[in-house]
Amino acid sequence: MSSVRVAVRVRPLNKRELDAGSQSIIEMQGRKTTITTNKSAAVVDTKTVSKEFTYDYSYWSADSRDSHYVNQEQVFFDLGEDVLNSAFQGYNACIFAYGQTSSGKSYTMMGVPGASGLIPRICQALYERIGKEDASHCSYKTEVSYMEIYNERVRDLLRPASSKQLHNLRVREHPTEGPYVESLTKHLVSDYNAIFELMELGNTHRVTAATKMNDVSSRSHAIFTINFTQATFDSNLPSETASRINLVDLAGSERAAATGATGERLKEGGNINRSLVTLGNVISALAKMSMQHGTRDKKTFIPYRDSVLTWLLKESLGGNAKTIMVATISPADVNYGETLSTLQYANRAKNIINKPTINEDPNVKLIRELRAEIDRLKEMIESSQAVGTNPAVAEFEASENLHRKQEQVAELTKSWTGKWFELHKIAKEHELALRSEGIKMTVGSELPHFIAMDNDILSTGVVIYHLQVLLSNLPCV
Repeated sequence: MSSVRVAVRVRPLNKRELDAGSQSIIEMQGRKTTITTNKSAAVVDTKTVSKEFTYDYSYWSADSRDSHYVNQEQVFFDLGEDVLNSAFQGYNACIFAYGQTSSGKSYTMMGVPGASGLIPRICQALYERIGKEDASHCSYKTEVSYMEIYNERVRDLLRPASSKQLHNLRVREHPTEGPYVESLTKHLVSDYNAIFELMELGNTHRVTAATKMNDVSSRSHAIFTINFTQATFDSNLPSETASRINLVDLAGSERAAATGATGERLKEGGNINRSLVTLGNVISALAKMSMQHGTRDKKTFIPYRDSVLTWLLKESLGGNAKTIMVATISPADVNYGETLSTLQYANRAKNIINKPTINEDPNVKLIRELRAEIDRLKEMIESSQAVGTNPAVAEFEASENLHRKQEQVAELTKSWTGKWFELHKIAKEHELALRSEGIKMTVGSELPHFIAMDNDILSTGVVIYHLQVLLSNLPCV
């Protein structure tokens, strides 16, 4: 079991807050975060002046001149490296940023030019670590998908803008793997440049709008998913694990009076707040259940399906994943209510207990069990300690059983190795990538080739002929 790790990060005062004469009410020391009420207010009871919370990490990013200032690189070192370690060990992992609008969630997750956030840094470090591994003994497959939840509808951010199924993707639930989005595209990538291009493409499709509190306010929840599979031979045994990394940039909670939202923006804000309220209810219910030592009685109900967001994050909250929550807050006294609410949610989230398990291929697990049985049968034959009245007959039966299981192992291993050989051949030898952008098709290949295009409605309209390395005979036209 593993508890949800929680980090709190405070951003600098922005121009709007400075123009309003706002004061900072946040102090951080080590793992402790303290919020103080407006100092000008007349408070008689000193216990209500400040509230103190302790988290796994408290990041002071309000002033770069301070000695304890925490930059993007340090946040990645503390949180991103832990996500990568979990992925290479075969666990699912999740990071989600939570906080009010304009509190620095997108900056922490995506970053800006010159100060990359967690998502691009995790992707880059993933391939850097793959490059350091022994390629002759280990194979990797990486697939990415990018979606947003806009007005409680799921949209694939990596599909063409003209797609008819823009906001019509349905959420289903697999009996063992949990909730998933039906028809969500998965893109096979082989390096960081490819994954960065997809990331940039998805960001351009994401819904944003200007409000009084944020010029580029995210109007949707975005989930960037990396499906990472690794295969290797360990002690002459095949090993394959599959990890799913969910990197979530939530839209911020907001008050209509503060944002000045009207019309469509008001509707968007209502749906955002509704899903975040459900997220808070799920966090509270899971924290309560964890404090009861995991005993779920009939009265304990976790409202995952009350929102698309919480349904998709079901495995990350109380399920099969190692999860990190980053709570971003504003230091301004004008945001006291929202900041205190965020800190309280984060304080509850650290009590949630997840149940992460290594996601191993079932065929590989069967091969390992058969190998263990083969070793046992070999020991039985060698020691001649068969049970029965006729040891020779028992030894013969054990030998037959041994050969049968060895054939099973050989067949399973051959099938498993062949699958990865074909994948390696497609991804590494041909280096072929097809991406459709409206009516334009981009084809990239390292091998010499011809491209034929036709108007046949039963085909893709594009045929690629790869030339042989030695001699190619071309037909006359």
